[in-house]
Amino acid sequence: MSFCPPLKESPSRTADDLDSYLEIKLALYSTMRHRKACRGTIISLTPTPSSTSGYNPSMQNKFFPYFALAIGISALSLSAMFVRWADAPGAMTGFYRLLISTLLLTPFFFKQQIELAPIDGKYLYFPLLGGLFTAFDFAFWNSSLKFTTAANATLLGNTAPLWVALATVLIFREKLKSAFWAGLFLALAGAALVMGSDFLIHPTLGLGDLMASTAAIFYAAYQLVTQRGRRHIDPFRYTWLVGVSATLGMFVINIVLGNSFAGYSTQTWLIFFATAFVSQMIGYLAITYALGHLPASVVSPTLIGQPILTAVLAIPLLGEIPSSVQWTGGAIALAGIYIVNQSHRQSQPETPNA
Repeated sequence: MSFCPPLKESPSRTADDLDSYLEIKLALYSTMRHRKACRGTIISLTPTPSSTSGYNPSMQNKFFPYFALAIGISALSLSAMFVRWADAPGAMTGFYRLLISTLLLTPFFFKQQIELAPIDGKYLYFPLLGGLFTAFDFAFWNSSLKFTTAANATLLGNTAPLWVALATVLIFREKLKSAFWAGLFLALAGAALVMGSDFLIHPTLGLGDLMASTAAIFYAAYQLVTQRGRRHIDPFRYTWLVGVSATLGMFVINIVLGNSFAGYSTQTWLIFFATAFVSQMIGYLAITYALGHLPASVVSPTLIGQPILTAVLAIPLLGEIPSSVQWTGGAIALAGIYIVNQSHRQSQPETPNA
């Protein structure tokens, strides 16, 4: 039995909650503060009055979480751009995004292996299965960008909360509020408008939309598995294991697809590193920091803006201009997603998730 102080974690939430929805995927950076085993020393990524000259805690607490949230959403919104800019198959871009980010975080994993209690082997199947779902999520979503617009892929890829909530009804027999069904109807109606508009423009675009929607289903499966796995494994080590499993899964997927692992231009290699560092690390780290320092009512609606920012950035960066029908459908779908998440929010005081 360990006599070390336990790792401090946020209060338990369901995966249906938008906070948990992102915190699960981004858990790789969620140990913003943790105790050194048997030392009682708290390590913090934020400066303290004793360590930083002129540091003003009140100013930092008011401004920096909002700044981090904006940086995180911006970094994640660039994911689609990186995939489109890379002169490589979408699945290969996903493979290197996972491989590079996982390798960069490997030293921190082994550091925690030394400092924290050993992981119970009987729970390892959770991150391994979660990694498999993540691999298919990345493979389908990245590949969808070759057949549809960045805005559509991001919007449809962010419908995962709908499928998580629906699974709780069909699999776990959870009773949901009427607001959920209203939100689900709006989200599906909006998505139908977006997909229908694409299909009328060019039939092959419907394939990309279908692939992005399939990616969202795999992402939902990842969340359902992780919701249970995180009860037994701390967030950092859990997500590192997911990263290893997902990287191996993407390796096999690329072999099956016959994709080459080498022979890419210098520009494409730089994009591989950029998507790993900017989208996978900076984006998730910043949003996880915001999740721990801002109220849910601030973070939740702001995160819904990621597909909107992607659509806006795609206009100058990719030359993609959504039609009026797509803008309308996207707005309806985002409203539905927000209602679904709000319908699952537990009634609790409005406090930051510190």
